[in-house]
Amino acid sequence: MDNEIFAHVLFDELEGRSTAAGTQFRWDGQGWIGTDMNKVWVKSEGFLDGTTMSDGDHEFLYDRPIPGMRYFDAQVGVRADLDSDPRRAWAAIGIEGLAPYEFEFAPTFYIRNDGRVAGRIEGAYEFRLRQRLVMEPQAEVNFYSKDDPARKTGSGFSDIDGGLRLRYELTRKFAPYIGYTYSGAYGNSAIYQRQGGESTHTSSFVFGIRVWR
Repeated sequence: MDNEIFAHVLFDELEGRSTAAGTQFRWDGQGWIGTDMNKVWVKSEGFLDGTTMSDGDHEFLYDRPIPGMRYFDAQVGVRADLDSDPRRAWAAIGIEGLAPYEFEFAPTFYIRNDGRVAGRIEGAYEFRLRQRLVMEPQAEVNFYSKDDPARKTGSGFSDIDGGLRLRYELTRKFAPYIGYTYSGAYGNSAIYQRQGGESTHTSSFVFGIRVWR
């Protein structure tokens, strides 16, 4: 039974983000295939604004449970930044799982062959208000060791993307939602975005669907 193959795909965010400047499309999804002990993960997220793609992050990871840590897996693999900006490739190592009280927690460390390093911390929590009504706060924070002006990322605390979404589960696998999100750039990341004519702090009304199978 331990060698039986399973698969799972989840798009936690398939949404439009509406601001005074217009509407962006945002996706954030992941999927895996494998056994209880060994899995291959694929993760993808980014923004699409017309024909311009930004913050495109795609990861391919090997996943295995951590001995002695019942609800956490170790993950190692590669990350590719593929969008309308210059491409970057990173080695990735991190953990993902449920902290106490079922808080979703995923810190990841990245390194490039030129010695640059980066870090990301993701977290989310589900408040089940009713049997089908769920409130979910979520946040993602990014850090970089060096500036990368071509991709508008600065050293240190670079950016944060967070939100609060209220979804109604028509079925367990299909749930439309509405919510509010905030995206902010800091330090040199904010300087690069201002130089490119972009906003450094954006609040959005969001509407979308969460689907899995």
